Amino acid sequence: MHPFATMRSTFGFRSFVTLAVLAIAIATACRARAQDSSSNAAKARSLVDAAIKMTNSDEAVKLLWQATDIDPTLQDAYVYLGLYYNSRSDFAGVVKVYQKLVKYEPNQTSAYLNIGEAYMSFSPPRTGDALVYYRKAYDVDPKNTFAALRIGQILAQNGNHDDAVKFLRQALADTGNSNVSSQAEKTLRDMNAL
Repeated sequence: MHPFATMRSTFGFRSFVTLAVLAIAIATACRARAQDSSSNAAKARSLVDAAIKMTNSDEAVKLLWQATDIDPTLQDAYVYLGLYYNSRSDFAGVVKVYQKLVKYEPNQTSAYLNIGEAYMSFSPPRTGDALVYYRKAYDVDPKNTFAALRIGQILAQNGNHDDAVKFLRQALADTGNSNVSSQAEKTLRDMNAL
């Protein structure tokens, strides 16, 4: 039996027509939203493209922020903004950029790591704030050895040696990233844990 015939006999003709009209309205709204979304993505992409060609960095930054407002999930705009603020040692700006990204893309491990690194770049480093974001990165990706390294280093610095060793051993085991494993090894040796 055809599904519409089943619905018609179950709900009655008038209810069937009402449900059909509602389904068409929902499908039309979803299609329009998808078109708006792709249109916004194209607008945001064009703003990013224009910004990276500009020589006036203040104007470029304005365009990049506009791009994040139009399409808050377009990662390129955040990357360029992060690079801009980092190059000026404006670490609060870097934090602001990536906090906006994780608001819309909460599973972006690299965004959490960038926030953590920005907090570590403050003078003095804001290790407590950094640790929060390294942990968020680790929660999203428990195999991320860079997050494990940073968590272990901060825990070791704070005197939490048992937990630090756990994270540092994970980082040490990363044979694919010699920088991470060598930093983990150095911290473990400094702790007399190797």
